[in-house]
Amino acid sequence: MIIKHRIYNHFYAVLALLVISCGGKDMSRGTGWDINSKKGGFQYNLDFEEQETGPGLVFIEGGTFTKGQVQDDVMHDWNNSPSQQHVMSFYIDETEVTNLMYMEYLDWLETVFPQSEPRYRDVYKGALPDTLVWRDRLGYLEELTTNYLRHPAYAQYPVVGVNWIQAVQYAEWRTDRVNEFILERESYVKKGVRYDGVGPNATFSTQAYMTRPEVSYGGKIDSLDGDDTPLINSGKRGTAKKDTATVNVYAGVEKGVLLPSYRLPTEAEWEYAAIALVGDREYNNYRGKKKYPWSGEYTRSEDRKMEGDQLANFKLSKGDYGGIAGWSDDGADITIQVKSYPPNDFGVYDMAGNVSEWVADVYRPIIDDEYTDFNYFRGNVFLKNVITEDGKAKVISADELVYDTLPNGRVYLKRLPGQLDQMAIDEEETFLRGNFSESDNRNFRDGDVESTRKFGQGEAEEEMKRAESTIMYDAPNYAKVSVDEEGEIIREIDKSTKRTSLVTDEVRVYKGGSWKDRAYWLDPAQRRYLPQYIATDHIGFRLAMSRLGSKSKKKKSARHKRGR
Repeated sequence: MIIKHRIYNHFYAVLALLVISCGGKDMSRGTGWDINSKKGGFQYNLDFEEQETGPGLVFIEGGTFTKGQVQDDVMHDWNNSPSQQHVMSFYIDETEVTNLMYMEYLDWLETVFPQSEPRYRDVYKGALPDTLVWRDRLGYLEELTTNYLRHPAYAQYPVVGVNWIQAVQYAEWRTDRVNEFILERESYVKKGVRYDGVGPNATFSTQAYMTRPEVSYGGKIDSLDGDDTPLINSGKRGTAKKDTATVNVYAGVEKGVLLPSYRLPTEAEWEYAAIALVGDREYNNYRGKKKYPWSGEYTRSEDRKMEGDQLANFKLSKGDYGGIAGWSDDGADITIQVKSYPPNDFGVYDMAGNVSEWVADVYRPIIDDEYTDFNYFRGNVFLKNVITEDGKAKVISADELVYDTLPNGRVYLKRLPGQLDQMAIDEEETFLRGNFSESDNRNFRDGDVESTRKFGQGEAEEEMKRAESTIMYDAPNYAKVSVDEEGEIIREIDKSTKRTSLVTDEVRVYKGGSWKDRAYWLDPAQRRYLPQYIATDHIGFRLAMSRLGSKSKKKKSARHKRGR
């Protein structure tokens, strides 16, 4: 009997171990505990399948490609030598941001921060595009200054007159509005709260919600929760299941509900999405090179239905922006409605022509592929949240608005109320760390002290005391050169901040040709740059979003299939 009892005990013990080791979907492989138990404990979204594609975006599967100019450098810029780079999968806007899309942003700002109150007046004004970019000393374009942004005739035309800073702030706003909508859709907040529950001191910020959800909508979010138990998003839009747990009622990162941030694409991402080599793939190789976002050596279509039509909106020749009456080559003289030309093989429109586009990168003539060849990006400034005395992240209130003035005199709000206050990282984050050592890495290995030719030379100590931003890419003006009593030349260092070069840490890259450019600039590899506060009548932008999880949306299959 004792032996039989021991056998039963051994059997049940082995069975329990098998159950734990195999584990059900709702059982932890680490501890054997239940996940998402009604009794409490660890809560997690185990039904997550796929990142939802955000509004306006298309998926770009990452891979390797030759970044840079693979054609002859006829302009002799020598600022885009080819290098092999790998880009992670991401999403990018199907089209440029249109006037209609940007007007929605302006309307929200004007509604939430009324101009009738003096302290909010520059919130709206700082986001306004510069409509005066259309003016020409010897050209009549005055109607465009008053109509291009707001008139319905131009609603689906790309927005212009937006500087790099404004584009970044639009991306932050769009992130918050999209995630606010998702919270409402998934019943984490009441229906219509995004219309009725907002004000200067009651706004929604994705970053603040992820860190301190209880302060969203000015601390009123708990009174604005949904009528039903929150839903857990499975990753497919509109497909969700009830969250049976009574804890963790906020949609934290572990829920997988909210989307990553909209942002400007990096230069590498933009170029990869524009050239769209996926259409020229054969097995695991690309069939040759591409000059434009479409296949072929010319700007005209070779398709039988569209044969001879231009595939982009650009300046055809001197004094010719669109052909003759009755036979318009590209259908436009200035910009044109988005989606007027066929998309590239990724399904992205207007990556050549119409308007050039801001990207996230700080400009440098050299792509430092010796340091990294993976998701290349120059412009990292690492920040951290400001922590208050009670140990919590500080949220900016409407009484703490901080404005800044750009070099051209424009005033803009640095951060909206409801967003987290942030500061540069310090030694607490960098001590004994190998992958970075400071907050601002915009001039890393190309503009910092260590990259100067004088670094390490004792006689250059005086010059090293100058601000880093005035050492590189600067031709200093020496006030005078004198000779001492012994006949030695005395050189005085120019310590002023006056620059003789456009290459600074505030200069950003813009890509692609525009309606004002010749066909040479339609090559996605071409790169130009302007100070980040400058706006023009030929530069717009589109946004991107990082891909979380798997590289591909398709399940793994045989690899020996041809491209499209």
